[in-house]
Amino acid sequence: MRIARRIIGGLLIIAGGVFFLQGINIIPGSFMTGQTKWAIYGALIAIVGLFLLFGGVTRRVTPID
Repeated sequence: MRIARRIIGGLLIIAGGVFFLQGINIIPGSFMTGQTKWAIYGALIAIVGLFLLFGGVTRRVTPID
C-alpha cells in the first residue's frame, strides 16, 4: 500500500507541475495556457501529491514492555 501511495503521489506532483507551468504560461499549447485558475489547481494537486509521497514516511514505534 505504501508503494501505491508513493507512485500516485509522484504522478500527482508531475501532473500538478505541468498544470501549474501551463497556468503561468511557461508551457504553451493548451487551453490551460495563461489561465490563473489552472496554476492554482496545479499547485493544489502538487501539494496533495507531496502529502501522499511524504505523509506516510514516519515510522511507528512500538513501546517495549
